[in-house]
Amino acid sequence: MLKIEGLEKVGTMRTPFWWCDIDLFHRTVDEAARQAEKYGIEIHYSIKANSQKRLLSYMREKGIGADCVSGNEVAYALDCGFTPESIVFAGVGKTDEELSVAIRAGIGSFNCESLEELHAIEDVAGSLGKKANVSLRINPDVDARTHRFITTGLEMDKFGIPKRDIDKAIAIIKESRWINFRGLHFHIGSQITDIENVFTNECISANSIVEIVENAGLTVENIDLGGGLGVDYHNPDLHPVPEFGLWFKTISETLSGGGRYKIHVEPGRSLVAQCTSLISKVIFVKEGEGHTFIILDAGMNDLIRPALYQAYHKIENLSGKGRPLRLYDIAGPICESTDIFATQRTLPLTKRGDIIAIRSAGAYGSVMSSRYNMREPAPLVYSDRL
Repeated sequence: MLKIEGLEKVGTMRTPFWWCDIDLFHRTVDEAARQAEKYGIEIHYSIKANSQKRLLSYMREKGIGADCVSGNEVAYALDCGFTPESIVFAGVGKTDEELSVAIRAGIGSFNCESLEELHAIEDVAGSLGKKANVSLRINPDVDARTHRFITTGLEMDKFGIPKRDIDKAIAIIKESRWINFRGLHFHIGSQITDIENVFTNECISANSIVEIVENAGLTVENIDLGGGLGVDYHNPDLHPVPEFGLWFKTISETLSGGGRYKIHVEPGRSLVAQCTSLISKVIFVKEGEGHTFIILDAGMNDLIRPALYQAYHKIENLSGKGRPLRLYDIAGPICESTDIFATQRTLPLTKRGDIIAIRSAGAYGSVMSSRYNMREPAPLVYSDRL
């Protein structure tokens, strides 16, 4: 059960709000940084997961770089104090303006996702008279065994350069005056919990692609294996800190090269998901036909993941200790049928005014929120500032 020091104050606060357990966040980042140092792996945090400056500043202080997917994220990372060399820039649709921002800044690497993008980088870099650091993002056709909406490494997905086009990409790089080849990038999906099997398969595929590229005469300096490490949405208190050690150990033992390459990873969700919950208040308990609905003051505009891809979040009634258990559907107030957080969940007998926590919402929560229905954005409250 989520514990909030000063819970009695929550009943007087405006809900919904995001509650961040800053101690858990520090523990998570500290463990990731410790394991990264142990295995000689560099971390670039995926800013799209959660862009709060306080969190980014702490990660930067721990030696973590930034993984960006837009020009605005590159500019934001620089504004947050990340060095240009520590920034990598992925994304299938980088505009010329975004390329220009990143080339001028001298970022560590573009993770280039298509032959068309290679030509665009060549053109923009040439117009600026400045070389661009580029890694090729190759689609390895590896099944991440995760939800179909968040897989990125299969041939059917829009991400990365198909293996059949590797030779063409190499030819473009060899002929280029303005591309500085840095290495290879892979990313196969998100919320991966079958760590050893899935990441072993990714590394095996990476090994074969590295061999192809080096046999063609390019020198691979960096291998970026992307992110994807999952978190325990069902039992957040049982597994509050993800298994960074197992992830990095799997990579270290499977990736060949004997230390010739600098290894990078790009976690997002695993660094921030468990530390934040969405705190809401019960507006009504509504008796429907065969279902009892808990209507919250938080909606899909605050946390869209359940509506967008049927994501599971543990839901707790923080006010219901000692009450009998009942089955409920938990819904928001938005004028959309998909504004449902969960169906047929067992919770203590719930009443109007009860405080509800939607757990593990620190990743892809507030960053994906909107003002749909002209609703006010939920504020963020840190555990040390309640």
